[in-house]
Amino acid sequence: MSDLNSESKNGPIALARALSSFEELWSPRIVTRVNDYDVRVAKVAGEHVWHAHDDTDEFFLVLDGELHIALREDGAERTVSLPRGSVFTVPKGVEHRPYAPVGASILVFEPTGTLSVGDRHDEIPDHVDATTGHALGA
Repeated sequence: MSDLNSESKNGPIALARALSSFEELWSPRIVTRVNDYDVRVAKVAGEHVWHAHDDTDEFFLVLDGELHIALREDGAERTVSLPRGSVFTVPKGVEHRPYAPVGASILVFEPTGTLSVGDRHDEIPDHVDATTGHALGA
C-alpha cells in the first residue's frame, strides 16, 4: 500500500482513502494545495464552535452525509442545510457554526495557514481540533 503523502505528489488522491486514514472528528487533513490554498477533508459530527474568519471566505463541499451551517448575519441567525454533493461559501467576517447531527464528510478550501476555529471564536470544546490542518497519514 502506498503512502498517502507520496500519492499526493505523484498522482490522484482518492478522497475516500484519505478520509479512511483517520478517525478524529473536526480535525481536518490537508489533501493537497492549490497555489496558496489548502484543500482539506474532515469527518464531522455534532457541533463545531461559533467562529469567524476575518480575512477569508470558507468554501464547504459535502462529500457524504449532511452538514448544516448556522450563520449570524445582519443581526439575525439563519441556517443553511447542505446535503451530499452541495457546496456553500461562508463570506469572510460572517460568524458561523457548522454542525452535523448524524455526521458527514466534508472538503474545505481556504488559504494555507487558516485556523479551523477562525480569528474570532467561542470557547473551543474538547472535541474540536484548533488547527491549520494536519498532513495526511499524520
